[in-house]
Amino acid sequence: MMRRGSHWALAFMSLLLWRQSAPIEVPNDPKILADLKQPPTITKQSVKDYIVDPRDNIIIECEAKGNPVPTFSWRRNGKFFNTAKDLRVTMRKRSGTLEIGFRNGGRPEDYEGEYQCFATNDHGVAMSNKILLRVSKAPLWPKEVLEPVVVSEGSSLVLPCNPPPGLPPPFTFWMSSMMIPIRQDKRVSMGLNGDMYFSNVVAQDAQNDYSCNARFLFTHTIQQKNPFTLKVLTNDPYNDTSYNDSDPYGGRKVAESTPTFLTPSGTESSKMVLRDQQLLLECIAAGLPTPAIKWFKKGGDLPAQKVKFENYNKTMKIVAVSEEDTGEYVCMATNHLGSIRHSIFVQVKAAPYWLDKPTNLVLAPEANGRLVCRANGNPKPSIRWLVNGIPINSSLPDPSRQLMGDTIIFRSVQMGSSAVYQCNASNQHGYLLANAFVSVIDMRPRILGPKNQLIKVIENNRTFLDCPFFGSPIPDLRWFKNGQGSGLDGGHYRAYINGSLEIQRARPQDEGTYTCVASSILGMAENQVRLEVKEPSRIVGAPEHQSAIRGSTARFDCKVKFDPSLAATVTWTKDDKPIHLGWRLRKDEESLTVPNVNEGDEGTYACTVETEIDRDSASARLTVLDLPDPPMDLELSDPAARSVRLTWIPGNDHRSPVTEFLVQFVEDRWEPGRWQDLATYPGDLNSVILQLAPFVNYQFRVIAINQVGPSAASRPSPQYQTSSAAPDVIPRGLRGWGSQKDNMEITWEPLLDLEKNGPNLHYAVWWRRKDSDADWSNVTTTGTKHVVRNTQTYVAYEMKIQARNDLGAGPESNVVIGYSGEDRPTGAPTELRISKVDSTKANVHWKPVQQESVRGEFKEYRLHYWREASHVPALVFSKENKTKGFYTTVAEPSGILSDLVPFSRYKMFMVVANNGYQGPPSNTVEFSTKEGVPDAPSFFRIKRRGLDSIHLEWDKPLEPNGLLIGYQLKYQTANGSREGRPRVETFLPNVTEFTLRLPDRSSRYNFYLSALTQVGAGEVFAEESPFFGNEAYIDQVDIATQGWFIGLMCAIALIILILLIVCFIKRSRGGKYPVRDKKDLPLDSVDHKDPDGSFEYHSDEDNKPLQGSQTSLEGNVKESDDSLVDYGEGGDGQFNEDGSFIGQYTVKKDKDETEGNESSEATSPVNAIYSLA
Repeated sequence: MMRRGSHWALAFMSLLLWRQSAPIEVPNDPKILADLKQPPTITKQSVKDYIVDPRDNIIIECEAKGNPVPTFSWRRNGKFFNTAKDLRVTMRKRSGTLEIGFRNGGRPEDYEGEYQCFATNDHGVAMSNKILLRVSKAPLWPKEVLEPVVVSEGSSLVLPCNPPPGLPPPFTFWMSSMMIPIRQDKRVSMGLNGDMYFSNVVAQDAQNDYSCNARFLFTHTIQQKNPFTLKVLTNDPYNDTSYNDSDPYGGRKVAESTPTFLTPSGTESSKMVLRDQQLLLECIAAGLPTPAIKWFKKGGDLPAQKVKFENYNKTMKIVAVSEEDTGEYVCMATNHLGSIRHSIFVQVKAAPYWLDKPTNLVLAPEANGRLVCRANGNPKPSIRWLVNGIPINSSLPDPSRQLMGDTIIFRSVQMGSSAVYQCNASNQHGYLLANAFVSVIDMRPRILGPKNQLIKVIENNRTFLDCPFFGSPIPDLRWFKNGQGSGLDGGHYRAYINGSLEIQRARPQDEGTYTCVASSILGMAENQVRLEVKEPSRIVGAPEHQSAIRGSTARFDCKVKFDPSLAATVTWTKDDKPIHLGWRLRKDEESLTVPNVNEGDEGTYACTVETEIDRDSASARLTVLDLPDPPMDLELSDPAARSVRLTWIPGNDHRSPVTEFLVQFVEDRWEPGRWQDLATYPGDLNSVILQLAPFVNYQFRVIAINQVGPSAASRPSPQYQTSSAAPDVIPRGLRGWGSQKDNMEITWEPLLDLEKNGPNLHYAVWWRRKDSDADWSNVTTTGTKHVVRNTQTYVAYEMKIQARNDLGAGPESNVVIGYSGEDRPTGAPTELRISKVDSTKANVHWKPVQQESVRGEFKEYRLHYWREASHVPALVFSKENKTKGFYTTVAEPSGILSDLVPFSRYKMFMVVANNGYQGPPSNTVEFSTKEGVPDAPSFFRIKRRGLDSIHLEWDKPLEPNGLLIGYQLKYQTANGSREGRPRVETFLPNVTEFTLRLPDRSSRYNFYLSALTQVGAGEVFAEESPFFGNEAYIDQVDIATQGWFIGLMCAIALIILILLIVCFIKRSRGGKYPVRDKKDLPLDSVDHKDPDGSFEYHSDEDNKPLQGSQTSLEGNVKESDDSLVDYGEGGDGQFNEDGSFIGQYTVKKDKDETEGNESSEATSPVNAIYSLA
């Protein structure tokens, strides 16, 4: 008891020591791995049960890694296998893989056996699984003579296959001699052992070529057994035509039988299966009729997720078997005569499988650790430890190692304790082998990440500063900022054991240089990381969803903001795919424009701003609206005298709902071919009753209207004819009026075409004097006017009208009052007078006329007035006659005459007027308006004469409205919205200009000019001084009149003239040139006239010397008898030194050419200068 207690105490202490010192995880860093010494590890090996094809070379794989590189050796059947002595065996370089070749002879079967590979270096030995090598075999079928099988119809039958044993076992199937598969069904099927089972035999089964075939996978060969001949004995003759699936015996009476099992035999059997393999249970029954097979599990349900029924329910397959599948399975065969059962007891065993597989262990000196090897199986496997391929009990003792069942405890390991440990877990169904090394290393601290890394992070985001490190023993790592203070851990900093430093929310003050320092007893290493905190990238003006009409332009705005120190790109996508910008789509800094929108542009547009460290995105949907498609399939139904139902199918609305439908019609009597609007209906209707007019042959069409506009018209409906009827509309616009003083014209508007309702439309008109008992006068007409003649002047009449056609009369109109014609008034207003006259208006009074004298409808009293004279001397004005009407019926009428010109003399008279005439004039009245304020000056101009003065000019008003007494000028400085203190200047009436001295050259001024009379200041003319700038400015006219300027120009002209004279004198001393032989030649057709009127002469002989001249050795041309005087006017013509003319070259024309076309040409200015010389 004390021993057991001490044992558990020791185990607990060992476990506690192991937990206090964790193993080292070696990073996958090439530099670390290159320097790290490690025992070997098996990386690749062949499978345990290794079957090879005898036609190929044998390759047994074994690969391993380690530092130093391991060497390899093999054992065969438990003994050392000397590969060097066998010429057929080679081992690959830097590998343990064996290649066994048979090119030079030898049998593969000689190399069958159990192989095991060992990989060895200075730190341990790793070993592979035991590889059982076997050569695939495909033996021939034993020769045998098969007697014909004779069986009675309705009996059961088993045709045995018994394929030859192969490695691996062959795949069997049944075929006829024609290589046609034997038809299998519920009655006939092949069992798992390859035998062919007949639940009952029918006459049609009789064949002489039932052949079992075995296919060997490795050799790709098929072995065929001698065929069976089956003869079926029947009680009655067999007829092929009587056979069918529902009655396989063709109506013959065959004895039925209850079910019996062909396989398995008896009432119960057992089956053992290994874990994770598949379980196959089979029950094949005989009987007539053919029994049906059902499966169930006693005491539980079948595993629905893993079970599958095959071979017409005769085979049950359970995949991935586990311990829960242990139990009793029952198959039941049933037909209408009875049933039979068979129980199969299934046991699930298990080869060993891992619960805790040992893994490699890397420890620092004086560290603790453990290797654990746990496996399970049925029966429970035994655990056996080896070290470097030797049983641990037979190996050298290690004081730092303690074996405790399936666990090895290591305490305070030392350098040199490295080894490879093998764990073998085995039971009767198999074994597991795992290699796990223990490597004891020491290494100075190393920083594994990049040096002096720059990390950029977005403000307020979490970030990690990485500092991966390695060392043995495991170093301590601390972080410092800017080389100051203690280690960073706490607050919004968090240090992790893997070397990372977390900053939970980066702030601008977190920017700086961070240093990580890894230290151990063997030394230290450090690295720096630079952190920069950036502003986030944001879309501050996101695109918005929008609908665009097809053909219009859509624009998505995307205003972004990002850290100015980062390079940002703004990209657009449509439906998560990049947009290809081209001639149509345009992108600028803050928007995307989609012109001429079409249906293909519809979708979701996303704007993304992206920098190297962050991104932001926003999207919006573009919906393209279009005109709706025209309605379809118009139908007419429910016909009536004045209505019909119209039904249609709406077209596609293209994402813009139809708001209304417009129904139009066309008729073939009044206006054929012209479609007219009939009615509109809400967009949710597609069947309406149309109200129609009589006597019309209708045809309809429908137009759909949405937000975008109207669709194309639909196809026309069938025609619909309405019957005739009497008019039901009263003619509109009935009126009576006189075109002459003794008549009255009665007029009205004709009925519309659709209001006629029938043929032969006409109108009945009645009239009589108002307030009389006389009979009605009437007339019938097809027109729209009737004239009543010989009436008294301006007499009231009653009138009415009615429309009629061949089917009857329409309703009568109400009585309307009309009047006969008017005549000229006979009376005139009297006692016309004026009162309260001021500068622009006066009150007018008069006595009215008698109503009878108007001789028509009173319209107004009409005042005629005109401006007779102005009290302003010498003022030019217009005497236009003006009128003003006054409508009044009071006994003492009066009115106000306005818009008069001040300081003027007017005349006026008044008449009375009716609709057609005006009467005799009243007495004429003369009056004068008072003096007023003048109009604005007729113009006001501002000029700048010098650097410090402004000149102002103006003229008197066009309408002084009185006697001018002067002008008033107000001005003040204007600098932006601020104005300076106003100043006032007054001038006499004859002063119309003023020069203002500027105290400040750069200031601008506002000027306000008005004329003055005794009444006051008139309308203001406002001007602002123009901006002349700070440069020196002199009026162009003033500069040109300055004496110094004139003298300077004369001196320059004289100097230029002297220089020209000297130049041409020097150039003229080259002599005269003979051209007489060329003088009568016409100009070449390609000669061109220069802009100054001269000709450019071209000749084929331009480069030849002139005839009659001689060229000296110096290249000078001698003087000839010919002169150029004949070719020019006035003075000698001159040549340049290259032989070209200086003067104007005039070609002498023939006498016939020049008759009647005399012309004089100006003397060449060059000749003129030469003559001066």
